[in-house]
Amino acid sequence: MSILRKLFGPYKDEVWQQLADEIHADFIDGGFWKGSRVQANVKEWTITLDTYTVSTGKTQIPYTRMRAPYVNQDGFRFNIYRRGFFSNLQKRLGMQDVEVGYPDFDDQFIIQGNDEYKLQLLFKNINIRQLMEAQPDISLQVKDDEGWLTNRFPEDVDLLSFQVVGVIKDVERLKQLYGLFAEVLNQLCRIGSAYENDPDVELI
Repeated sequence: MSILRKLFGPYKDEVWQQLADEIHADFIDGGFWKGSRVQANVKEWTITLDTYTVSTGKTQIPYTRMRAPYVNQDGFRFNIYRRGFFSNLQKRLGMQDVEVGYPDFDDQFIIQGNDEYKLQLLFKNINIRQLMEAQPDISLQVKDDEGWLTNRFPEDVDLLSFQVVGVIKDVERLKQLYGLFAEVLNQLCRIGSAYENDPDVELI
């Protein structure tokens, strides 16, 4: 084993290739400029795992993200992330935090959305709650698109999006994230907030 592997663990591409093999997905080597990604198909949806960096001027901060465009039937959107000191402070200052009726789950997460009843229906799915609780750090949301500098989506297409700081190189955690995305997309269909149609959007 090389000194670098001892210090930093396995390389990202090595782990992501293993992930692709285990979930029967495609590992795509984008080269130096675009970086690698993993794409998996669930019904008509394509779930894409990749990384990107944000410059602070003095340093580069890497993020791991997972994204899946889908046809949003009713405009339901939400944002959920783990509770912390600053989110608790914001809540005391009036920030929205919906309780979905499961005290242990509600205690762990800040939950926001534009339809409280749909939030309760979404998180009624025990598999979604368990998969979210298994993530040490998580930010999961539905967005309109990726902003004016990147992808612009058709009017009825939204993006299920996950991101965290750092590069995830834990195969089991990544498999759980893919499972979470599949479960959320299917649950959105069950509650009337998504179609199984191909959104006909290619992420860049």
